[in-house]
Amino acid sequence: MGSSPAPRSSTAQGADSAVSVQQTVGSDPYFPANGDARYRVHRYELALDYRPGPNRLAGTARINAIAGRSPLAEFQLNLGDFKIGRVRVDGKAAHYTHRGGRLRIRPPKPLRTGAAFTVEVVWAGNPKPVASPWGGLGWEELEDGALVASQPIGAPSWYPCNDRPADKASYQISITTPSAYSVVAGGRLLTRTAKASTTTWVYEQSAPTSSYLIGLSIGKYQTVLLGDPGLGGVPQHGHIPAELLPEFSRDFARQPAMMELFQELFGPYPFGEYAVVVTEEELDVPVEAQGLSLFGANHVDGARSSERLVAHELAHQWFGNSVSIADWRHIWLNEGFAKYAEWLWSERSGGRSAQQLAAIAHRLLSGRPQDLRLADPGRKLMFDDRLYQRGGLAVHAVRCALGDEAFFRMLRGWAGLHRGGSVSTGTFTAYASRFASESLDELFAAWLYEGALPSLPAPAPSPAPSPSGGGPRVPARPSYPPSTTA
Repeated sequence: MGSSPAPRSSTAQGADSAVSVQQTVGSDPYFPANGDARYRVHRYELALDYRPGPNRLAGTARINAIAGRSPLAEFQLNLGDFKIGRVRVDGKAAHYTHRGGRLRIRPPKPLRTGAAFTVEVVWAGNPKPVASPWGGLGWEELEDGALVASQPIGAPSWYPCNDRPADKASYQISITTPSAYSVVAGGRLLTRTAKASTTTWVYEQSAPTSSYLIGLSIGKYQTVLLGDPGLGGVPQHGHIPAELLPEFSRDFARQPAMMELFQELFGPYPFGEYAVVVTEEELDVPVEAQGLSLFGANHVDGARSSERLVAHELAHQWFGNSVSIADWRHIWLNEGFAKYAEWLWSERSGGRSAQQLAAIAHRLLSGRPQDLRLADPGRKLMFDDRLYQRGGLAVHAVRCALGDEAFFRMLRGWAGLHRGGSVSTGTFTAYASRFASESLDELFAAWLYEGALPSLPAPAPSPAPSPSGGGPRVPARPSYPPSTTA
């Protein structure tokens, strides 16, 4: 896990960027046991049955995949400690071993180069989080329901997957639970079918999605519509415990305005809908998923104390979810851009300017160890608060260097060009350099590849421009009537 060398030049980075992405989508240097680069998945179809009382999950996965550049005599999926019922490849029983979170599969005969194939896995058991340096990840049993928050390696806690961020696929998820519970997943709710004492919910996520970004919540929620999306707008729903609705109504009142602003600055929202879930229990931090964000009861207080986090999680839909990272070395591309979105929201909604917030972050970092390199922080530091703060400062430094007009053109172009794809730090530096009148090599070397904290970026930029000629409407309270969901 050594640090990345300083870049040679923007031209060299540009020539290397495509190769860099190809190299980094192999075995992840931070999590070499996760994922298999010898094939790629293009669709998961999951049929699940969950009983909250005994915390019992049974599932069938149908996985459509394509072999890579070499024939596949065997391949691997990641899956937690479940009992395996059967494994088939193209409808035929396959030999498999399952230990240490790896499901190794040997098809009856090798799969030829570039061949499309289908894997079927049946499993059952008691889902539990994946152990990690940051605590348990993935499926979490709540007092009355369940929650999935998988970043970075928690997805195998509940379904078999090729668990690497660059392997993005579409999903259909069918979940049967007791009818007293609601099921919320990222994507469009296709059907909800009640039978006797159970209800089956079917969600479709058609956009390419990383395995860790499949979010799920099972609980007893009231569902509300946030604002009026209007014709062609983005439907936004909240799913919250009924007793938290008054506080939620104030804390998330300005999310529709955030959506409006971020679409102006980053380009069209990349998915069909957006939902937020608030659980009855506390969470250390909110967690983003594709088309969905998960908050704890501690993030709802009626005083908008966590509004920056509401902006942060929404911004991840562009940066991290739609534009994903090739491997976990590049996590600053997710968190730095989401952090800067917090500052942009503050700047445009009557709060501190991005320059003021950058100065606060810079003072904070100046008193902390100078051993973090953004472009390759190492697994130990990938969720360090310094990565978030320095990532935001690096984006601000690019804004100061380019000027607002070029910076926001670059930002929209970046999100649009790589929509649904995977990128690396080299991809970004090469792209941003195209908008500069002078070389950005020294800037990127200092902010991304060296440990010492550079000087605070200057001069201060002007407020973010609005193509519509003014800032978005920022209402004090929402104008929706709550609607109850069973």
